[in-house]
Amino acid sequence: MSAPHRPELTLDPENWDELRHLGHHMLDDMFDHLRTVRERPVWRPFPEDVKRRLAEPVPHQGHPAEEVYAQFQRDVLPYPPGNTHPRFWGWVIGTGTPLAMLADMLASGMNPQAAGIQEGARYVEERVIAWLAELMGFPTDSSGLLLSGGSMANLVALAVARQAKAGFDVRDQGMGDGAPSLIVYASTEVHSSVRKAVELMGMGRRQLRLIPVDAEYRIRLDELRAAITEDRRLGRRPICVVGNAGTVNTGATDDLESLAQLCQAEGLWFHVDGAFGALVALVPALKPLIRGLEAADSVAFDLHKWGYLPFEVGCTLVRHGDVHRDTFAVAPSYLGATPRGAAAGGVLFADLGLQLSRGFRALKVWMAFKTHGVDEIGRLIAQNVDQIRYLVSLVDAEPSLERLAPAPLNICCFRYTAPELDADSLNAVNQEILWRLQESGVALPSHTLLDGKFAIRVANTNQRSRRADFDLLIRTVVELGRAVHAERRSNLVGTEGA
Repeated sequence: MSAPHRPELTLDPENWDELRHLGHHMLDDMFDHLRTVRERPVWRPFPEDVKRRLAEPVPHQGHPAEEVYAQFQRDVLPYPPGNTHPRFWGWVIGTGTPLAMLADMLASGMNPQAAGIQEGARYVEERVIAWLAELMGFPTDSSGLLLSGGSMANLVALAVARQAKAGFDVRDQGMGDGAPSLIVYASTEVHSSVRKAVELMGMGRRQLRLIPVDAEYRIRLDELRAAITEDRRLGRRPICVVGNAGTVNTGATDDLESLAQLCQAEGLWFHVDGAFGALVALVPALKPLIRGLEAADSVAFDLHKWGYLPFEVGCTLVRHGDVHRDTFAVAPSYLGATPRGAAAGGVLFADLGLQLSRGFRALKVWMAFKTHGVDEIGRLIAQNVDQIRYLVSLVDAEPSLERLAPAPLNICCFRYTAPELDADSLNAVNQEILWRLQESGVALPSHTLLDGKFAIRVANTNQRSRRADFDLLIRTVVELGRAVHAERRSNLVGTEGA
């Protein structure tokens, strides 16, 4: 006797209208959340009771979707990192846009595995890559790939650099015994993802030469040339120079044009980490700041930073498409192209990077560019730079504040100061100012250390910021500085009296 027939399962809803109603409710709530973001604190500490509620056991049995959404509203939504807020200037994190949120929803609904078969996502991504190559001044036959962000974009580009310049078949031989020491050069201001990439590729962090910077935090060309010469003298093999277009600490940009010329003369791969700074290519008045980027062999940048798009979407562009494919391409039988059908011809994105499974990142880029236009995005970038220049003027005009670095782009580093405070006290006071500023919910800059000095660091990639927000920031920093300074004086007097 055959086994009784069991109902076949699906995760689709039994009642589509009920889910539709809930979905409309969710969408309305998110629009309201974004529309009223200025009315809320930028950030607030995560409550211990909420942490305990979220530390729940595995849900073996399901709960009604309305109930789960209610918990999201109560325990998750009220505690964002703050980056959608107009006064979030921590690290370099974009704000996102309502339109791009909808694009992500559409991409999830389609749910393509954007590997490169004959389907819409492939052709949208190909077009987006072509647009980005044109904007960066790369040739029409360049290749490119959308990835999770700048860290992966740097890893992919440096892997291509190694393949192109190692002088042996790295994919076959590997970096084991007998492999020469392959050297990558970058400034001391380079992003940590470059170090991670060198480590992950098996070259070792000792093979990453960190070159000193000048007073404007740009790589010193004389020190770079000397390091290349010395490594060659010792039998090592220089392969790549990484130039910065917008460093994370100060927004400095290396002399990319001179670096391009040096790399051409020395036979080295020239990679530009343009995580956010590359996108000044969209601003005619600012584009001279990145002159030389168009001569790079590869460039990495993020559209979820100064492209204002939601996470995650970064990009690698590579001038030499054949070398790009040679670095990653594999040909298992189940991935082979066919003359007809779904797998016919075209780009297989898995041959350009590590991922076979890929989401439809390109849709939000495509929709944003087509809806807003790249010129409008460029005007927002220019606005962010103008706002930082305004902030610089406020800092420089306030006797109790000190700017700690040039502000050539969209980052301003400064601190509260007083003549009677020594170096350690100044660092402690400014750290306390920053903590209180963040905890107050008024604004959220981040911090860095510049020549041992604790800096309040404002990184502006915010499409919602207004000049009045920077006025409020300065007033609050000065007020907090005076309060913290007075508390320290009082505590010192009390200690001496005891």
